[in-house]
Amino acid sequence: MMPAARESLLDAAFTALTRRPWSAVRMVDVAASAGVSRQTLYNEFGSKDGLARALVRREADGYLAGVERALAAHAGPHERLTATAEWTASAARENALVRAMLTGCWSERLPAPILSGVPSTSAVPAQRRADGPLPSPGDLLRIVRDRAVTALSAPGAAPADVAELAFSCELVARIALSCAAVPPGTGGMAGLIGGVLRGRQP
Repeated sequence: MMPAARESLLDAAFTALTRRPWSAVRMVDVAASAGVSRQTLYNEFGSKDGLARALVRREADGYLAGVERALAAHAGPHERLTATAEWTASAARENALVRAMLTGCWSERLPAPILSGVPSTSAVPAQRRADGPLPSPGDLLRIVRDRAVTALSAPGAAPADVAELAFSCELVARIALSCAAVPPGTGGMAGLIGGVLRGRQP
């Protein structure tokens, strides 16, 4: 199957999930919405559980791609971390799967695949990856922290400075998650992140 068709199936599954609980999403309807046969859907994902794993993996990848864009799109550390925090908060508010992955709170409406890998017999590379381990909230937090540290570290920085930066980046990620539940007040996200950075300066 062409990657575009796989994406169409995942898009159809995601759209169905916005309209009804995952338990009520039918494979035949997903296939019809994507314009392919049900057999093609099963050939690609193996089962409804396989489709769920692939959907969760895609949404995790999309969230992390947004983190990369935020870290690359601005000049100073404050702006980059603010953009990353704003992206995290908005993604968690607007995408139920991203929110569940970041918080570990899976509602009954959502698929809740086990995070450890499952045996895979798929010949589809993307599905074999989806059948592997899925990120836990702690995994995602560490990935965001580490990518921010990589983007913001000065060449040849002392280990103590890198450790300090890592602590600040982790605080920013945790603040972003809290803002997904309770939006920031006066000063917005930029004010919160500025407070973190000022508070960590010697």
